[in-house]
Amino acid sequence: MDDLNLLVYNPPRCHEEDTLEKAALLFQNDKVDSVPIVDDHDKVLGIITQKSLAQAILAGARLRTPVANFREEAIKKQQKEICRLLDLPLERVVVVDEKDKLLGVISPGQLFTTILQRENTIDELNVIINDNSSAIIAIDLDSRVFLFNKMAEQILKIPAREAIGRHIREISPRTPLPDILKTRKPQLGAKFEYNGLYYITNRNPIIRDGKLVGAVTIFQDVTRLKSLSEELDQVKEYNRNVQNILDNPYEAYMVVDSKGIITMFNKHISEFLDIPTEAAIGNHVSEVVENTRLHIVVQTGKAEIGDIQNIKGKEIVVMRLPIEKDGKITGALGKIMFKDITQMTTLANKISKLSSEVEYYKNVMKKYQGTSFTVNNIIGRSAIMSEVKQMAMKVAHSNSTILIRGESGTGKELFANAIYYESSRSREPFIKVNCAAIPENLLESELFGYEEGAFTGAKKGGKIGKFELAHKGTIFLDEIGDMPLTMQVKLLRVLQEKEIERIGGRTPVSIDVRVLAATNRPLEELMEKKLFRTDLYYRLNVVELKIPPLRYRKEDIPELVNFLLRKLCNSMGFLVPRVHEDTMNYLIEYSWPGNIREMENVLEHCLNFVEGDLIQTVHLPNYIRHQPAGEIVMPGQLREILEEAERTAIEKALRQCQGSKIKASEMLGISRASIYQKIDKYNIQ
Repeated sequence: MDDLNLLVYNPPRCHEEDTLEKAALLFQNDKVDSVPIVDDHDKVLGIITQKSLAQAILAGARLRTPVANFREEAIKKQQKEICRLLDLPLERVVVVDEKDKLLGVISPGQLFTTILQRENTIDELNVIINDNSSAIIAIDLDSRVFLFNKMAEQILKIPAREAIGRHIREISPRTPLPDILKTRKPQLGAKFEYNGLYYITNRNPIIRDGKLVGAVTIFQDVTRLKSLSEELDQVKEYNRNVQNILDNPYEAYMVVDSKGIITMFNKHISEFLDIPTEAAIGNHVSEVVENTRLHIVVQTGKAEIGDIQNIKGKEIVVMRLPIEKDGKITGALGKIMFKDITQMTTLANKISKLSSEVEYYKNVMKKYQGTSFTVNNIIGRSAIMSEVKQMAMKVAHSNSTILIRGESGTGKELFANAIYYESSRSREPFIKVNCAAIPENLLESELFGYEEGAFTGAKKGGKIGKFELAHKGTIFLDEIGDMPLTMQVKLLRVLQEKEIERIGGRTPVSIDVRVLAATNRPLEELMEKKLFRTDLYYRLNVVELKIPPLRYRKEDIPELVNFLLRKLCNSMGFLVPRVHEDTMNYLIEYSWPGNIREMENVLEHCLNFVEGDLIQTVHLPNYIRHQPAGEIVMPGQLREILEEAERTAIEKALRQCQGSKIKASEMLGISRASIYQKIDKYNIQ
C-alpha cells in the first residue's frame, strides 16, 4: 500500500485554546472529518471529530468553548505503520514522527481507492466500508454497482442485495457518478440534498495498474453541520453590520426603546450635539435632544423622513424610523440626514442639473443615433467602392482617429455611421457636429459645454458639451475644414490630452472619445494658406478614407438609381416606376458634380413629372439631356465651376438683401459663420 498516497500532509489543526466555532469552520471549509489538536510545538495532544462536535452542541456547549474540553484521544501512528490501519477508526488516526509531532492525517477516500486496487484485501475492505459512518457506493465501467455499504442502505432505503448489479442511475437517477468514468477527474467536496437532508461527497475514479476500473462515491450527512454553519454565518453577518454602523464616521444616529429611553448614541452624533455618549444613554430622548420627536414616532409608528429640526439655532434635516418586531413597535431610530439645510438645497440643485443633462442626453441620442447602419448597407459594388468599404470595415474595429475625405454628396456621413455601428463602441453614444453650420462664437460652447454663469445668457445649471455627451462613444466632426483657427487649437489640445474644459469651468474633464472627421475641402491647400493647422491635420489623419466621386464608379449608378427611387417613392407615396434604357444611359454618362445628393434631386425632379410607370428621357432636367455624350467634368474644373456658382449666388443674395449678411445667410440656408468665411474667401465687396 502506497503510504504517500494515503497521507494528507499539513492538515488543518487546532490548538487547545481554539474554540468549537473554529473547529466547525474547519470542518466546513476544509471538508475534513476530524481535526488534530496540537501544542505550540505541533505535538499532538488529541483530536476533535465531527461526532464529538455535534455531541458538544447538542449538550448545550457554547461555540466559544475551547476544543480541549471535548477532545478525544488520538490514535498515533508513525508513517511506517500506515499499512496496518484497517481495524482502526480512521477519523481518530494521526501520523506523527518519533517526537509525536504531527506529520499528517489519513485520506479515507484514497485509502478505499487503494484497497480496491488490491484483490486480496476485499474482506478487509468490507469490514471498513460497512462500519464506516459515511455511505460508500462503487460502480464498474458499465456503471453497475458492485459496492454498497450499510450506511448507503440506510440513506437510500435500498438493501445492498437489491442494489448490487444494477445500473447506478436506476438507484439514483440524477447522480453524476458515471461522469467520473468519462472525465477520470475527481469531484471533491460536492454538495447535494436528498429527502430534505444535506450531504457532502467525494467522487473519485478507481485506477488499477494505470487503468480505469470504476468509480467510487463517499458521502456523509452534514445537515446538522450545515445548520450550524448557517447560524454562524448569520451571527457573523449581523455582527459585521452592527460593527459597520458603529464604526461609520459619517452616520450620526441614535436609537430609543419603546419608552423613549436612549439605548444607542453613536460617536458621530455625540460629537455633533456635543453631548457625551455616557450622558445620553439611559435618559429619555426629550431630556437630551431639543425639539426631538423620536419618542412620538415610537407612539405613532409612522416614519418621518426629511423633517427639519432646530438644534442650537441651526436647522438640520433628520429622519425618524420606527423599529418593529413581531408586529409591535419596540423603539425608533433617529438619523441626521443633513447637518445644515443648505446641504439639502445644494444636493437638490445637483439632482436638478443631472436630470436636465440626462434629458438632454436622451433627446440627443434619439436625434442622432436612429437605426443601425453598416458598411454592407452602402450601395456600390464597383472595384474602387468595394476597396473603400473593405478598408472601412478593417479600421472600424480599432479606436484610431479617421479622416473621411470626398467631394460633397459622396456619402461621407454614411461611412461615418457605418464605421460607428461596426465598432466596439456601437452601444455607446454617437454624436454628430457640423462644424460649418455652427457660428464661430457658439462652436466652443457646443463642443465643450459651459458652467452656469459662464457668460450672459448662459443656461441655468450650465450645459454639457458634445464631447462629454460622446464619452465612451464616438463623435463625428463633419466639415472639419471649415473650423475656425481658434477652435482648431482647442480641438488639438483635446485630441492630445484626452480632456476638455467647459467654458467657465475650473477643472478639466477626462473623456474617452473616438473621433471621426470629414471634409470636402483641400486641406493641403488650406495648410499652405495658413487656414488649417498642420499639427491638427496630422493628428486627425491617422487613417484616411477617400470616398470616390460618382463619376469614378459609373457601374454603381443603376443600382443607386433603383435604390434612390424606392426611397423617394416611399416618402412621396408613389409607385416605383421603371427607368427607360435611354434614360439610364443619360444618367450613366452624366458627370454628377454634386454626386449622390445631386442624383437624388434629379430623380425627385423626374417623379414630379412622370406619368405612368416609366421614367423617360423627356422627364430628365434639360442640363442632363443636353450634355454631349461622354463629356466628363474633371476634378479641377468641377472645383472652379462650384466655386464660381457659389460666389455668384452669394453676390446675388447680398444684392437682394441690400448688403445684409444675416438675411443673405438665411436666404441661402447657410450659417452666419459660413457666409462670412465665403465672403472673405471670394473677396466679395
